Amino acid sequence: MEIGLGLPVSDPARLPEWARRAEAAGFATVALLDRLAYDNPEPLVALATLAGATTRIRLQTEVLLAPLRATALLAKQAATLDRMSGGRLRLGVGIGGRDDDHAAAGVPLERRGAIMDRTLTDLAAIWSGSPYPLAPIGPAPATPGGPPLLVGGFAPPALARVARHGAGFLCAAPLGWAGGLVRTVHEQWAAAGRPGRPRLVCQVNAAAGAPESVARARSAVAAYYAFTGRPGWGDPISDPKQLADTVAAYRDFGADELVLYCWGDDPAQIEILASWL
Repeated sequence: MEIGLGLPVSDPARLPEWARRAEAAGFATVALLDRLAYDNPEPLVALATLAGATTRIRLQTEVLLAPLRATALLAKQAATLDRMSGGRLRLGVGIGGRDDDHAAAGVPLERRGAIMDRTLTDLAAIWSGSPYPLAPIGPAPATPGGPPLLVGGFAPPALARVARHGAGFLCAAPLGWAGGLVRTVHEQWAAAGRPGRPRLVCQVNAAAGAPESVARARSAVAAYYAFTGRPGWGDPISDPKQLADTVAAYRDFGADELVLYCWGDDPAQIEILASWL
């Protein structure tokens, strides 16, 4: 099982340092979340910068809110990043569920699922070189057919998109209820006649380092997930034994990759987390 690192969004100017240190520490992926009505860097722009700061590490959105974007422009941006990074992009996509993001984009919340289905169909057509609608949109991505799509979500329509459009499933659910989601995804994958199995990428929040840095991470996570009404949701793991046990549990679960999301702002925790694995 590979281990990725989700990057904090509080200080975009430091992200190249995070990416270089994550690559040097042996992490497989750097990932960025996506919001619109929030103080975070736009992920495709940020990952393009990180592509230039690194040479090997994968670049992943987790997840990019595809319904908020114009399809043709999204296809061009993603293909450009994939091409210029040598095929390192993994495009994690989801519909999101926050009113403020959709209001800012002028996208009705109740239409986001239908928009997502059309977007994913059209992305595949554009990346295959088909006219959209009158002429092809380049550049062609480095990865034939486009960067691998990892579909995230919890509801049945979201899970169904994995077999229809995706190369894998981004599972943000805790292990306690992730099993049912993954079983559904595998069943639908097999029913669609797709070979092999979808890539399974899971994620947990983590924090390491000085107590004040861990405290800031806990505060950031609590604020970000306050809208769920679930106190303690996503509380980051900050104990080395607990993290080692969690990694082992996800490995046994069958995850292909586990992404450790960092909410603390100190990049020194990169090497600490690597030493705990």
